Amino acid sequence: MKQQQIKTRPHCPFCGDEVAQPQDQDQRKLGEFKVGHCQCGAVYACDATGHNIGSAMIEALVYACNDDWELAWELLPDQDYLTGRVESYDEITHQILEQRHLDGRYVRGVLYFVRLQKEITEIAQQRAEQKRDYLPPVEPERDPARPRQRADKKEVQRLALAGDIDGLVALTFDDVRTLRFLQRLLYTPDDDQRWWLAHVIGQVCARVATRQPGVVSDLLHRLFDASSDSAAANWGLVETMGSIIAARPDIYGAFARHLLRYINHVSTRPLVLWALGTVAARRPDLVRANQFYQLFNLLNDSDPLVRALTIRLLGRAGAREVGERLQALSREQTPVTIYEEGRPQTITVGDLAAEALKMTEKVEQA
Repeated sequence: MKQQQIKTRPHCPFCGDEVAQPQDQDQRKLGEFKVGHCQCGAVYACDATGHNIGSAMIEALVYACNDDWELAWELLPDQDYLTGRVESYDEITHQILEQRHLDGRYVRGVLYFVRLQKEITEIAQQRAEQKRDYLPPVEPERDPARPRQRADKKEVQRLALAGDIDGLVALTFDDVRTLRFLQRLLYTPDDDQRWWLAHVIGQVCARVATRQPGVVSDLLHRLFDASSDSAAANWGLVETMGSIIAARPDIYGAFARHLLRYINHVSTRPLVLWALGTVAARRPDLVRANQFYQLFNLLNDSDPLVRALTIRLLGRAGAREVGERLQALSREQTPVTIYEEGRPQTITVGDLAAEALKMTEKVEQA
């Protein structure tokens, strides 16, 4: 006698409530799983084949953390989050089929559940609110049937010097070599041009990363590799890395700590301080998480530019610990030139220290 198929709706393993059918994420990328969330706070990812449980687990965990990969990797199972799974799930009919077959096909789907502990949920929400202040909108999808442009060095240079971010983004989507041409333009003795190009590359990468984060990650790796050659380190590489990380710290924030490997070289020290200070303007937590207290002594450096860039960095990072030293430096009238958004700005060390004091006081009051 044929055994009767038992069909039930999937329920949350934590609260027992029935859960809705998983859906594609709003910003779906290749290889992602469909996801959903329960009223109790748990989230789940669907592995329709049952062969990618590990990937589904990561998907659910990152989704629970509001797509914050950095936070997700720091969490510990059982301590920071709980997990559960529902097997024999059929994605098509949104049912649990105990016999694991329906209409001649096997059913092997799994719903993988993650529920963050309350304090971790609060941290994830706070970090998500910080990110909303600077996340660029997702670039519109390009028509795959469109005639594609081919990048060449002269055209890329023309667009970059003109600050045509729209044109460079469109060209990058058509021809990823655009980013390589931009990198090559950094090798110029013109300081103003090099800083401008670093800013432009950061802005272009911020928008390209909404669709193709991998190509930007590849560029960052190339820049770090090139910077390992001390002869090349001064040619716009460190400042470009800082610009890219600062433009999308939600994706590339983990790269920030690697900038510190260049802090002991006299030629690259100001560039590292500038890069970290630019990142700190948007994500001070990324800087504070990397033993930034080791930089406090640079407030006494003999180079006024190093002092100024350290002040800029520590102020943006909310370093209350150096309040007294900033107070003393606020009386220094040495002028320095610092690049902001690719353009030079002249300011005194004292004025920078006064601004930094205000920033640290706001942090203390908060």
